[in-house]
Amino acid sequence: MANQPVETVGASGDKIKIVLAILAAIAGVVGFYFLSDKATAVRAAALVGGLLVAIAIAWTSAAGRDFLNFSKEAVRETKKVVWPTRKETLQMTAIVFGFVLVMALFLWGTDKLLEVVLYDLILGWKR
Repeated sequence: MANQPVETVGASGDKIKIVLAILAAIAGVVGFYFLSDKATAVRAAALVGGLLVAIAIAWTSAAGRDFLNFSKEAVRETKKVVWPTRKETLQMTAIVFGFVLVMALFLWGTDKLLEVVLYDLILGWKR
């Protein structure tokens, strides 16, 4: 008998928190545009304030905590990446450009050969 995946159902309170967080973020954006006649600092404060309230509300929900844990894991994984040196990057770029050039010439030559065979030899259409 195969194991069936289990889906967990979130509490309705978590759904309400997510909706409130979305509404707070929207309120921050609306406030930013509504205060267009005010100073830039006031507009930015409205936007940042709305987003911070949204983050605070979302953080209290299970989905928000899961997203925060996912974000932390993503940052931790990107720190493990070994980036190539400048020399390695330039060498690989040169190899890719060389390969593209060789393939372009090959495809152009193949196209011209098929053109000659098809139009001149088989169909007899001379230009």
